[in-house]
Amino acid sequence: MTAVPERHTCSRAGCRREATTAILWRNPRIHTGDRRKTWLACAEHVAVLRDFLAARAFPLEVTPLPASPDRVR
Repeated sequence: MTAVPERHTCSRAGCRREATTAILWRNPRIHTGDRRKTWLACAEHVAVLRDFLAARAFPLEVTPLPASPDRVR
């Protein structure tokens, strides 16, 4: 049996596109410094999700996801 490549989906509500970016964030009022949450974003929604978190002054980091084998051409 062949393994199906893992596909990461954008975290934006209603979006089913493949994610290309990870947004690591935390709410300092409820999360300790060693705990971070992860949202995944497609190219279209990176700014929307990042801006949502930044407007709340949540510490965040935006990093590209490694290319999945089916995206490498």
